[in-house]
This record gives sequence, structure tokens and C-alpha cells, in this order.
Amino acid sequence: MKIKITHLTSVHARYDTRIFVKECSSLAKNTNYEISLIVADGQGNEVKNEVHIFDVGAKTGGRISRMTNTVQKVFQKAVELDSDIYHMHDPELIPIGLKLKRIGKKVIFDAHEDTPKQLRNAPHLNAFLRAILSRAYGIFERFALAKFDYIVTATPHIRDKFLNINKKSIDINNFPILEEFGNDTPWNEKKDEICYVGGIAKIRGIKELIRAMEDVNNVRLNLAGKFVEKDVEAEVKKYAGWSKVNELGFVGRREISEILSRSKAGIVTLHPIINYQDALPVKMFEYMAAGIPVIASNIPLWQEIIEDANCGICVDPMKSSEIANAIEHIMAHQDEAQKMGANGKKAVLEKYNWDIEEVKFLRVYEEIVR
Repeated sequence: MKIKITHLTSVHARYDTRIFVKECSSLAKNTNYEISLIVADGQGNEVKNEVHIFDVGAKTGGRISRMTNTVQKVFQKAVELDSDIYHMHDPELIPIGLKLKRIGKKVIFDAHEDTPKQLRNAPHLNAFLRAILSRAYGIFERFALAKFDYIVTATPHIRDKFLNINKKSIDINNFPILEEFGNDTPWNEKKDEICYVGGIAKIRGIKELIRAMEDVNNVRLNLAGKFVEKDVEAEVKKYAGWSKVNELGFVGRREISEILSRSKAGIVTLHPIINYQDALPVKMFEYMAAGIPVIASNIPLWQEIIEDANCGICVDPMKSSEIANAIEHIMAHQDEAQKMGANGKKAVLEKYNWDIEEVKFLRVYEEIVR
């Protein structure tokens, strides 16, 4: 009889890179497992990559509605599936985990972020409310997650925090799937283009990046992703630098690979807010995997990785002039840029890839099953 495993999310997209592309699809390779994924997007049920996707319906109303009505629907579907192991991906699902533990199920929580730290810096809340919510959630998190069978985290920093709560904690990093970035376009066939791939927002440096484009010559920016804030989108489209942007919108995994293959550098100049200080941005490692230099924020953790691999240039993300200078340097020193790209790819092949993380991830399940 197959071991039934269900992943649950009330927030993320059904084809989320971490949840579906990496974790669920990796588990589905084991013929002894039956893998399901519960989502809430209104797109219906399907089977993809041997993963059974169950949709509880699109989220309606605001955040409170999602955290009550949608979460309840996710719980009902989880009970209906009657799986052996449940793996949840959103903090609002932790109470579901406690209920599932009470009926004898194995439960894993996947900490994508450090939620108390995020709450302390939530821009939509006032300072007093941020402090209260962060503290209250931290207390609840320590109580609840101590009862779970395993905590999987997206970074070593988050893992270290959870080890004080639950000794069964491990980091499974969002490193690239090597096969996705195997397009080795010769350097001399690349265009004089740079790229940014991911969510587009003020705190992710879009204003400074478009301002930087005003000061570079004969270079275009491949901008792939959706704007988070409509007012920011309207503002940056009025900047002179926008005339040098190839606006691509949201793109799929295959399109991302193509964009990276034709670009000569990847941008990850996120603002140095506390949420990003210990983060490992997926796009940075995807740029490296594609063999292109990285232009990144001089956040100490990122700078250590980039300087150790000699695969890019770190800048003050708040200064458009530094971003522009880094772009100009790469375009003016093609041999050096090509070498940095090769160095980044070598680091990914040796260290920062999903093949390594997948082995760690599958061992978690083997341990729970035993």
C-alpha cells in the first residue's frame, strides 16, 4: 500500500516553484508515495507530474476571509484525503496541523520565511500593532511547532531559530534545478541586455533600477514579473529609463531560462530591509546557474556568497549610480563578465543546486516513514 502524502497551501500558486516544482515533484518520483497538493485558486483539479492537485475554490474576500473560510475548506479536504503525512506551507495553516496531530497524523511545517520578523516590519501595520502581533505569533509558533514531526526551512538562518523549538528542523534551500538552466548560449551571441526576474516592488529596488537605466548606454533591461503596487508601476513608467525596458510580464519557467540565456547580467538589488538580511533569493542562484554575472545588494550574506564565488558585483541598492556603474562595468569588460558568469555556474554545480537539497528533503520523509 502506498504512503499518502499531502501538501497544503491556502496562499501560494499551484505551480509554486518550491512547493510543486521542487518538493511535490521530487516526492512523486518515489513509486511508494502517492502525492497530493491542496490549493485554493479556483482553477479546478488536475494531475500534473504525478501530483494530484485538489482545488478548494478561489480565495474570496480579504485576508480575514482567507484565514477563516479558505483555511477551513483546506482542512476539510485534508481530512477527506486521509493521508499519512501532511506538509503545510503557510503560517495560517498551523492550527490545521495541530488538529491533524490530534487525530494521529504526521505533520511537517515548511517555514518559507521568518514570520515574526516579517510582522515586525509589515508596512501596512502601525508600529504598536506590529510589535504585538509579532510577539503573539512568536509565542504561538513556539507552542505549536514543538508538537510537529518535522520543521523544514528555506534558509539555514530560519533553521537555526527553529532548532530551539523543535530539534527535528532542517534547511531545504531554494537552489536551482540544474536541468532548467542548461541553455549555454555562447557569450558572443548574447545581447547587450540585463534582466530582472520576479515580483516587482518598491522594496525590491524597481525605482532605483529604472533610474539606473537612464545612465547606461546601449543596454536594455528584460523585466519579467508582475508589479505588486499599481502606483509604483505608474510612477516608474514615467521615468526616462523606462524607454530601455523590455516589459515581459509574468513568464513561465521555460521563458525564464530563455531570458537568462540571452542576458549578460542578472539584477537582484533588493532594499536592505531586515526581512532580506538572512534571505537567500532564488533569482540570485538562478542567474548564477545560467552562467551570467550577478549585480546584487551589498547585504553581507549575499556579498559573502558572491565574493567567495567571484561571480558578480555588489552595490548599494539605494544608489542608482552604483547600479548603473556595475552595469556599465560588465558591458565594458566582457571577458571579465564571462569569467564571473562561469564562476557562478561552477558554484551552483558544486554547491547551490536542487540535486543536493533534494537528497536532504527525501531523507526527511524516509525518517518519518520509518
